[in-house]
Amino acid sequence: MDEAAVLEVARDAVVVMLKISAPVMLISLIVGLIISLFQALTQIQEMTLTFVPKMLVVFISLLILAPFMLHTLIDFTEQLMSRLGS
Repeated sequence: MDEAAVLEVARDAVVVMLKISAPVMLISLIVGLIISLFQALTQIQEMTLTFVPKMLVVFISLLILAPFMLHTLIDFTEQLMSRLGS
């Protein structure tokens, strides 16, 4: 394996990482903004009001997005193994 191939694998790994993590992070960001807006409008400053709903939404989104994440990782692994074999 030469230097260009290693850099290509590293680039692909970063892209896969972003594909897997971006949906959950965006969902968490949106829920956090909604809860912050709700807290600002109602002047409720409870810490658990931000933590618990965000944690639940992230957990549910991980359950829903698990097949997509697994498929993405399997595709990346198959491509990586085919590169190593050749």
